[in-house]
Amino acid sequence: MVLTQGQRVKLTQDIALADAVAGPSGAVIGFLSLPAGTTGTVERIDDQTPESHEVREYERLTSLLHDYGHTMPEASKSRLEEEIATLEPHWTAHQQRGTPATVRVRLDNGFVLDGTDQTYLTPL
Repeated sequence: MVLTQGQRVKLTQDIALADAVAGPSGAVIGFLSLPAGTTGTVERIDDQTPESHEVREYERLTSLLHDYGHTMPEASKSRLEEEIATLEPHWTAHQQRGTPATVRVRLDNGFVLDGTDQTYLTPL
């Protein structure tokens, strides 16, 4: 699912905002949480995808092969293709994970959730 800025969303599950609050006598008074179904608007989306060294190397080498492969000696080109083949499983896993992102959502009740995993939200 891809969220966009300004999109209306709702929480897919309850989110606890604080641990249990204790009163002066030490008895638990309650805790603060937001219920599933609370609606709001996406204010910002932050891509939090840290690419691994292998993924960055795969991108670099495939770009090198694409741009300069036709000018390389055959032995160098073959070696480069072998290196790309060894990194391909990392690239495939990266592509399957998708783009994890965190979002800032201003909820209709006035709360703001910042740095929230987008999996906790669904479009309306």
